[in-house]
Amino acid sequence: MTGIVEWFADPANWTGADGVPTRLLEHLSYTLLALVIAAAVAIPLGLWIGHTGRGGFAVVSLANALRALPTFGLLVLLANAFGIALTPPIVALVILAIPPILAGTYSGVQAVDRAIVDAARGMGMDEREVLFRVELPNALPLILGGVRSATLQIIATATIAAYVALGGLGRFIIDGLSVRNFAEMAAGSILLALLAIAADLVLAGVQRAVVSPGLRPSVATRPRPRRLRAVA
Repeated sequence: MTGIVEWFADPANWTGADGVPTRLLEHLSYTLLALVIAAAVAIPLGLWIGHTGRGGFAVVSLANALRALPTFGLLVLLANAFGIALTPPIVALVILAIPPILAGTYSGVQAVDRAIVDAARGMGMDEREVLFRVELPNALPLILGGVRSATLQIIATATIAAYVALGGLGRFIIDGLSVRNFAEMAAGSILLALLAIAADLVLAGVQRAVVSPGLRPSVATRPRPRRLRAVA
């Protein structure tokens, strides 16, 4: 613990190209790039499958197959194919992030009450309006839940970028391991955990801001403690 405190207190670890701010920005850039690409692929696909009802079995099979891929092994394979560059870790992270976003989007659209959808069609809405004005707003909680899950997975796994000589917070873990500097490794792990917590809190705030209040669990609908139910 003393070594970890000394590492955080050392000004040299907070300045320069190898400092915490630089590594944090690198880690965030990898995370955002992979998340944007994965969302651009998974959300439209999940909306289409959920709305049309076609390919539901295929999307579940695809999500399970992608989850089964070992990210580190995939990174090594891609690094051998493309060399030491940004492409291998980003592709590996995108493949990691697609399943939770795809599953959340598909499940969110499928969970929309069919009576609401039929009522929208009965009011004269075309399929595009039904999707974007009825199904998408109602599916937002599950879609954003999938995005939050994917973000946390990317943040945790983006450390592998350091294995192919890139930056990010994973550098502290890889570099510390190479010289058996366990304080540096522990500090890198702490920074990763703090970043994941901060990202989840930010996304929780975004979810609360964009989701309609009518779709949030209300106090009245939450299960009451047994004693309160008995008194009622």
